[in-house]
Amino acid sequence: MADLNIPDAPTIAGASHLHSGKVRDLYELTEGPYAGQLLMVASDRISAYDFVLDTPIPDKGEILTRMSLWWFDQLADLVPHHVLSTDVPDAVRGRAVVCERLAMYPVECVARGYLTGSGLREYADTGEVCGIALPAGLVDGSRLPEPVFTPATKAELGDHDENVDFAAVVAAVGSESATELRALTLAVYARAEGIARERGIILADTKLEFGARRDGTTVLGDEVLTPDSSRFWPADRWEPGRAQPSYDKDNVRNWLTSPASGWDRTSGEAPPALPAEVVERTRARYVEAYERLSGLSF
Repeated sequence: MADLNIPDAPTIAGASHLHSGKVRDLYELTEGPYAGQLLMVASDRISAYDFVLDTPIPDKGEILTRMSLWWFDQLADLVPHHVLSTDVPDAVRGRAVVCERLAMYPVECVARGYLTGSGLREYADTGEVCGIALPAGLVDGSRLPEPVFTPATKAELGDHDENVDFAAVVAAVGSESATELRALTLAVYARAEGIARERGIILADTKLEFGARRDGTTVLGDEVLTPDSSRFWPADRWEPGRAQPSYDKDNVRNWLTSPASGWDRTSGEAPPALPAEVVERTRARYVEAYERLSGLSF
């Protein structure tokens, strides 16, 4: 497992820390009307190459939170979501939500409308992605004949999720739940892809997480359709056959692997601090994605 270098989560009055990931901190509320429910906090942390970088991206947590809330509203008629309230402690106001406890499904629910990333690598080796045969001759950035459900196992923090076929999802959660997860994932992708396309943005793929209420209702959880869980590309710059410009942390990854950083990915050493201009460019991409998609001003 990689040494992610995640800083200690801040203490929040009225909440008990449960878990920290690369970007989010999770707490249980211990007092107030939502005692026993969860507080999910989006930090300004950014990760690359299995390290959480020492340099935060200002406002990133608030941008991602606003984007998720906007998307939950766009999807509410397709699937219920886990957000109960945005009335959160002052220390995390604007970048946290109160959400309901769910029994989370142990599956990363991924929909792909375009071929890139781990899907492209698997296709290059086998002609398939997650057991789904694809046409010959596809390249990086190719649009697929139709969106596909390409699930992955949830890896331990610091490890990589592993693409699996639908049969593995059935084995993990049962046939009925697996079929529902696939249908919901593709429905969410179709809705979001259409909304993004109207705004000049391609939604290449997205990762969703679902959980179940005690009554068995499937609920959309975690965060949704942000640049941390989705690939958004400018539609006017889409050109299959190469890596696409994207609304995510490309600026960070490109700088870290450039001679300017002086960092060797194979060294095992943590990456250096990001220069101010890389931080600002990265922040600007997150802001642009939010404003273009939502039509709101940050």
